[in-house]
Amino acid sequence: MAQQDGWDPAQDLPEHRTTMREQGPFCFATCSCGWRGPARRARSLARTDAEGHTTGT
Repeated sequence: MAQQDGWDPAQDLPEHRTTMREQGPFCFATCSCGWRGPARRARSLARTDAEGHTTGT
């Protein structure tokens, strides 16, 4: 499908609600859309992953 000028894919996506989960020594971000970030030892990196997911960066 070709991208149209002025089309914003973020408007077509459901609202993203991220949460942090811990599993043993690792922390990872999950989202209401089904996305899951990589396991991280640093919570700050998992938060950065979540922020990147919700902003599309």
